[in-house]
Amino acid sequence: QVQLVESGGGLVQAGGSLRLSCAASERAFNMYVMAWFRQAPGKERDFVSALYSSDGNTNYAVSVKGRFTISRYSAKNTMYLQMNSLRPEDTGVYYCAAAEYLSRGSAYPSDYRYWGQGTQVTVSS
Repeated sequence: QVQLVESGGGLVQAGGSLRLSCAASERAFNMYVMAWFRQAPGKERDFVSALYSSDGNTNYAVSVKGRFTISRYSAKNTMYLQMNSLRPEDTGVYYCAAAEYLSRGSAYPSDYRYWGQGTQVTVSS
């Protein structure tokens, strides 16, 4: 069974920080790639960051590079997203996702079969 459960969202002022967690089942945690996406009201789901389990390589959306850090802690089967210098445009529901393989690339939501329920992040100006 594959499970992904996000937590850590909340309301924060611009310039503040939050750390999101994604607690995964063992099967999900060992998949080829895990990622974070976000979705603002009325907008499409956008790529934030991805981490490859085999070699630990990461990639980031241009809009978050240098501010967000993705990581994982194997002992807890948990992936994290440390978000610093938050901006109002970072507001949205943040989703954790996992994929056994990629057809198009880590930034494409359609490549991910497994998703969490999401956690709301709201950044006030």
